[in-house]
Amino acid sequence: KPVDYLVGDATDRMAMFSPDGRFLAYVSNESGTSEVYVQTFPASGGKWQISSGGGSQPVWRGDGKELFFVSPGGTLQAVPVSIGGAFEPGIPKILFKRPFEIGGILRNRYTVSSDGQRFLVNAAREAGLSTPFSVVVNWPETLPQR
Repeated sequence: KPVDYLVGDATDRMAMFSPDGRFLAYVSNESGTSEVYVQTFPASGGKWQISSGGGSQPVWRGDGKELFFVSPGGTLQAVPVSIGGAFEPGIPKILFKRPFEIGGILRNRYTVSSDGQRFLVNAAREAGLSTPFSVVVNWPETLPQR
């Protein structure tokens, strides 16, 4: 049965369930700046601000022991978390800086392997760089006839 979850005047987006389904990481501008938060699911009063100074695009590691997010300027950060009995976030650490693609729909521009060791990033293309390609129309006609 559908229930209201995040109700208020803030814009909440980019929600991601923890692997065990007990927590929801999301981005909200409730403080005036877009920040990453984690809240219990279903909502039971437990709520934690994860980022500081801005954050977006939260992604959980496959075992739920880490939460990744992008801070302003394109820095990917990792926060160790404990989701055993109660939720306990650690201190964010910078992993790497990358010019993440922006624009279009607001959704994550990267994904992480289940062990949290590899990242696939939709990076911004450097201006003026392009790789030529050809489009072959009606390509079956170019095959030798049998």
